[in-house]
Amino acid sequence: MTRKKVGQIDRRSIAALAGLAPIARDSGRRSDPRSIGGGRPIVRTILYLAALQASRRAPEFIHFREHLQAAGKSVKAAIIATARKLVVTLNAMRASGTDYRPAAVV
Repeated sequence: MTRKKVGQIDRRSIAALAGLAPIARDSGRRSDPRSIGGGRPIVRTILYLAALQASRRAPEFIHFREHLQAAGKSVKAAIIATARKLVVTLNAMRASGTDYRPAAVV
């Protein structure tokens, strides 16, 4: 079995691998809010801290977090979404072999 590496995995799989994907735990009529789980807890913790700093300092991530919070998301949910955006961005950078170039924030 060949293991795929970072840069060879799609965005959903990389988020699940890092433990940043929402997991459905529904049964019958019960439908609780989705929570994140699985993956690697140490990686998730590091990405959370990186997303917290990115959402305070990098204009692209600041705008993303503010947009989510303005839409009614909690602070923690917005930071987790920022962490997922961060890991997807890093995966895409690895796949294309390019350096980080911030997007123009409108």
